[in-house]
Amino acid sequence: MKKLIDFQGLSQYDKSISKKYRPSACGPVTIAAILHHYEELEIGMNQLYRLLGSTPFGLFTWRLVKNFRKINGGRFEVKKITTIEEVKEELLAGRPLAMKFDRYFTFHWFSKPTYRYHWVPLIGFEEGANDVLLYIHDNGQKNRPSKMRTVSYQKNRKVLTFVKIKPKDL
Repeated sequence: MKKLIDFQGLSQYDKSISKKYRPSACGPVTIAAILHHYEELEIGMNQLYRLLGSTPFGLFTWRLVKNFRKINGGRFEVKKITTIEEVKEELLAGRPLAMKFDRYFTFHWFSKPTYRYHWVPLIGFEEGANDVLLYIHDNGQKNRPSKMRTVSYQKNRKVLTFVKIKPKDL
C-alpha cells in the first residue's frame, strides 16, 4: 500500500527567516508547512518561532503541543501519536504530520538515524515486505529548497516522534 499527499514544503533557510533562527527553525517551518497545506495564509516565521517556544537547541515536542494549543485559537487538534498504525490512518485520511528525529532526548546517542535532531513534515508512506518507507519534506538546506525524501521507519523508529495537527472541522 502507498499513500502520498500533494504537499508544498518550505525551507528553514528562507531569507524571510532571521539568520539566527535558521539553524533551529525546522520545527516552526514544519508547522507552517502543515498549516499552509490546510489554509492559504502568510505565516510570520520569526514570530511563529518565538510563539512555539523554539530554542537554538530545537523545539521540544511537549512545548510544541502546549504552545500550539495556546496560539491556534481552538481551530486545530494537536496531539502526539504513538503508533505507526495511527500515523498511517492520518496519512490515509490526507493529513500530513509533524515528525521529529531525536537521538539525544530519546537516549539513543550512538544510533545512526537519518537525522540526529530534525523536524520534518511527514507526507506519505509505502509499505514493503519488512519495512515502511516514510515520505518526508526535508526543510531544505542553505543552498537548496525543501525536497521530498524517503526514510526507513525501521532504521529510525527508536528516535521518531509524530505529532498530529488537524483542523477540528475535518
